[in-house]
Amino acid sequence: MSISALTSDTIYTYAHVLAWSEHERWEILQGVPYAMSPAPTIRHQEVAGALYRILGNYMQGKVCRVFIAPLDVLLTEGQEPDEQIQTVIQPDVFVVCDKAKLDKRRCKGAPDLIIEVLSPATARKDRREKFLLYEKHGVKEYWLVEPDAKLITAFILKDDQYGRPNIYSDEEEMKTSIFADLIVNLAEVFADIEGEED
Repeated sequence: MSISALTSDTIYTYAHVLAWSEHERWEILQGVPYAMSPAPTIRHQEVAGALYRILGNYMQGKVCRVFIAPLDVLLTEGQEPDEQIQTVIQPDVFVVCDKAKLDKRRCKGAPDLIIEVLSPATARKDRREKFLLYEKHGVKEYWLVEPDAKLITAFILKDDQYGRPNIYSDEEEMKTSIFADLIVNLAEVFADIEGEED
């Protein structure tokens, strides 16, 4: 589907996503479609991959599972049929602890942890629209990762709201509210790629 085929008066749903080309990646936020960046940078992928690896190693033998994009996450407003769901996202990395939310092709319901690795094309949406959606749908922790600045901003849900964030740099270790014994070494997450140019 091309951008020119979109109409401003249409409320888009998961049914549209299923009908669109498998070669294109789309998210829908409250009925509004957003084309996803077709080619993430090497830096984006290295940082997302490092977080996925650290979380994956930690999750071995545990109930919770970690996933990396692309995989659809459906955020529901109630009991609407799948095809009518108006928010479909593909977080860079996410953790789900309730296996009832998972089937063979997607997650239906809020993950426990969502990590978005920021890029110039997505930063505004990740900081505003997705922040409000994740808070509304009860995502327990939301991390915004800035690869170039080597920072992670972590929001923790308390009383149905994200409070003041915790901000971590590559010189620190990071703990989560969900997993008391998980320590993330951010020097490992933001390690420079051998031969990478600034």
